[in-house]
Amino acid sequence: MAGLAKGDHKDADDFYAKVGRADDSGTIAAWLPAAEDTLLLKQETAARLLTEWEIGLQKQTFDALTAVQGSGRHSFDVRHPIKVDDTFARIDLELNAVREPDYEADEILVSVVTETPQRGTNLEWRMVLRILISLSPPEQGWDRHRDDYSNIAAPGEFAERMTELAELVDRAELGESIAGTHAHYAHNIHLAGSTVEGTGVRALCGVFFVPRQDHSTLPSCPSCSREYERLPAS
Repeated sequence: MAGLAKGDHKDADDFYAKVGRADDSGTIAAWLPAAEDTLLLKQETAARLLTEWEIGLQKQTFDALTAVQGSGRHSFDVRHPIKVDDTFARIDLELNAVREPDYEADEILVSVVTETPQRGTNLEWRMVLRILISLSPPEQGWDRHRDDYSNIAAPGEFAERMTELAELVDRAELGESIAGTHAHYAHNIHLAGSTVEGTGVRALCGVFFVPRQDHSTLPSCPSCSREYERLPAS
């Protein structure tokens, strides 16, 4: 079916009415894509390429996590979503299974080395966020030091995540992040830019997160509140 009739063919956006007007115009221009059609095609193409790129990133992350089962280190290159022959970044993934009498945990470290032209771009952060979400969905569970991202999980937690990732990879479906449970304090200058651009920001408590939730609906972070009270009065 090419389209549906609307309002007894009297609506301005009725498909058949549009075809009739184009036919009555007597010019080929009426049948050619309009400027908004071209723009929409570009947007849809960009969205498709980014989605396919992120699905590929998720698969690479799954392969890396599989390679470091238990403990180990694995590296892989990320290609540019458009210039597929160009290396976008280098990712190092290290997993250590710590089993001591008084401490047991799986510690993971993700190091990101992005090519200079791409550093600081929204695309770089999109890559980082996809990799971190693939490994551990809770966004506020990750800590950042420059280009290193670390996380600590209960023993066997990353092995369980591998099973979940395998299902997502098989379905070519992107995993979803888990938003934060607390409202954090952050500098309003960094917060405004990060909210618009979708990049990460450092909270007073040290947590690294993307501000995209309504903070008024969340309880305040106790650690941030203590740090805020220690700040000198302006």
